[in-house]
Amino acid sequence: MKNKALIVIDLQNDITKNYREIIESVNHAIDWAYEGNMYIVYICHNNLSAGTRTFKPGTHGAELVPELKIASEHIFTKTKSNALTSEEFSDFIKTHGITEFYIAGADAASCIKSTCYNMTKSGFDVHVLSDCITSYDKKKLPELLEYYESKGCTVNKLSQIM
Repeated sequence: MKNKALIVIDLQNDITKNYREIIESVNHAIDWAYEGNMYIVYICHNNLSAGTRTFKPGTHGAELVPELKIASEHIFTKTKSNALTSEEFSDFIKTHGITEFYIAGADAASCIKSTCYNMTKSGFDVHVLSDCITSYDKKKLPELLEYYESKGCTVNKLSQIM
């Protein structure tokens, strides 16, 4: 199972909208991954653009939400929507031979979308946990789940894969 990882994307304090609706499911996914001897990885967004107010490095808003279970020290930072742009994260994947990913977190229309697209394009097996992701506009979630499938991702609820 060590070629598999659960990736929790951008569940940070500046994600104030809708994450509380999925946090229990995400924590269950973390327990499931831990029990399955998978890598558990946390991806944090840092916004380096001048004039922005969210995800600023070193601020409370950039920290992981307090309700989130932290089950590993594998915490990586990205500055673009695609998690693979984090050199440290990409190196971690290569070093540990990880080829299969389970995705949880926020935002389904941005960072999760970009990460999933780029992971499948790179030949990785990607599973989106539909009850462990959210978006600023939840009305778009069904359309986004269809998008993920069209790009080669498997979409399931956590209970379907446990």
